[in-house]
Amino acid sequence: MKKSIFSVLLIICGAISLSAQEFKVITSVESIVSSGLGRSRIIDGNEEKDYAEFTSTQTEDDNTRNKSKRDEIRVKDFDETKLLNFFNIAGIRFQNIAANDALISSKINAMVADGWELAFVTSAVESDSGKGDSSGIFITRYIFKR
Repeated sequence: MKKSIFSVLLIICGAISLSAQEFKVITSVESIVSSGLGRSRIIDGNEEKDYAEFTSTQTEDDNTRNKSKRDEIRVKDFDETKLLNFFNIAGIRFQNIAANDALISSKINAMVADGWELAFVTSAVESDSGKGDSSGIFITRYIFKR
């Protein structure tokens, strides 16, 4: 009896581990623009896209340019959560950063409650490079799986 119960549990565990994983990317874009003129958002796309539809393979014999149309690639169904900019007229605003942290945490908690697991976080910055460049963004991608 114990062997049959163990066998059934082993089969169930094996079936669960064979199921495909699903990934979802959520992006936060936080403005690094003086005087608070930028736009900061959390972006969560609701449309599914198949990368293969927009991929071409270049070879020595066939180097035909990828003819995918931008409007076919563009996602029009997405959630946009407003964030505050890092700067205001007086300079860096730490209250805005704390507010953004609270909103991003709320989004992560909602995703986890929906059965997603935060798998990876990656970020990059394009910042003010000195005189004449007053713009930049801080972008973070949150990669979830289930």
